Amino acid sequence: MNQARPYSIVAEIVGNVLMVAVAEGASVAAGDTIVILESMKMEIPVLTEFDGVVRDLAVHPGDVVQEGDVLAVVDPVKV
Repeated sequence: MNQARPYSIVAEIVGNVLMVAVAEGASVAAGDTIVILESMKMEIPVLTEFDGVVRDLAVHPGDVVQEGDVLAVVDPVKV
């Protein structure tokens, strides 16, 4: 059985981590919010594109992230 490769969810903007919406080990579905970033007084949800399990969270509320920084790593669920 082939295992699907984990994928990283990265910041597409510079911002502050306002909220982390999931915990490590949590199951997520495509479209679920992983993190909410704040930039220029706007709240920007960062979503997962695949069903899976959160392997690692790389940020905490209050962290400042740069474009391209890894926010979380998700192990996709193979259907």
